[in-house]
Amino acid sequence: MKKKYRPNVAAVILSSAYPLKCDVFIGNRVDLEHVWQFPQGGIDEGENPKDALLRELKEEIGTNQIEILDEYPDWLSYDFPNSAPTKMYPYDGQTQKYFLVKLKGGAKIDLNTKFPEFSKYKFVDVNKIFNDINHFKRPIYTKVLTYFKEKGFF
Repeated sequence: MKKKYRPNVAAVILSSAYPLKCDVFIGNRVDLEHVWQFPQGGIDEGENPKDALLRELKEEIGTNQIEILDEYPDWLSYDFPNSAPTKMYPYDGQTQKYFLVKLKGGAKIDLNTKFPEFSKYKFVDVNKIFNDINHFKRPIYTKVLTYFKEKGFF
């Protein structure tokens, strides 16, 4: 049986201090303690990935005041672990378009959104991100960060 993947966007967000500091945003999910991740969310029907990115950032971190620096050239897919919440039914996983973005100066992050996704956030040095990220998305994060590093962003 063919697997069904939910179209999704994800953002590697650099702080507004970039390129002087190479710190990346990670948020602690409200529903899973000690699970840190990049903001991400579904692409609505008829929506293009860049519009979905801006909408999702506004919904998840309270701002879409960003500059898009680059995007990963391919869609990356993963299967949900068996313990994933059933709210993703009928999907087996997600296929994601990753963007590298920089917060604009003066952009204010506000996690107190209509449907909060994160309980807290922090900016961490891109070379130390895997001190906090150790869940099933780690291989995809590694691939994406390696790509942006090879392109000279980090």
